[in-house]
Amino acid sequence: MMRFALPFRFLAIVPAAFAAGAASLPSALSGSGEWQVSTNATGTGGSRHCLADAAILTQWEHRRAQCTRVVLTGTQDRADVQYSCSNGGFGNSKVHVLTPRSVRIETQGIADGLPFGYTIHARRTGNCPVVKR
Repeated sequence: MMRFALPFRFLAIVPAAFAAGAASLPSALSGSGEWQVSTNATGTGGSRHCLADAAILTQWEHRRAQCTRVVLTGTQDRADVQYSCSNGGFGNSKVHVLTPRSVRIETQGIADGLPFGYTIHARRTGNCPVVKR
């Protein structure tokens, strides 16, 4: 029985250690706003999206899915993010902050049972338009 005491004690300590050193996304991906998203660095052919949380850019392929994100490493200008979704999809994204309003995200993973991989360029264009009723 004593041989199990050490592993369980170790497992109880590990989550606390990870929580203490948790990485975060760059501040450029915080908050809501309107973003122009394109697969072209010049922004041509891009589309505008009103995002309640800019962090959704890190899981762009699965932006309509319920996903859990984990920031593996993060600084003010870079981050590595892994995510998994309730529909079985998952991915890994590398975030590069180019300016406080512009990011490049290299993403790859599995969606609908098939692999994907591409780079998106996103630029914050302002606040989301107010919808008049």
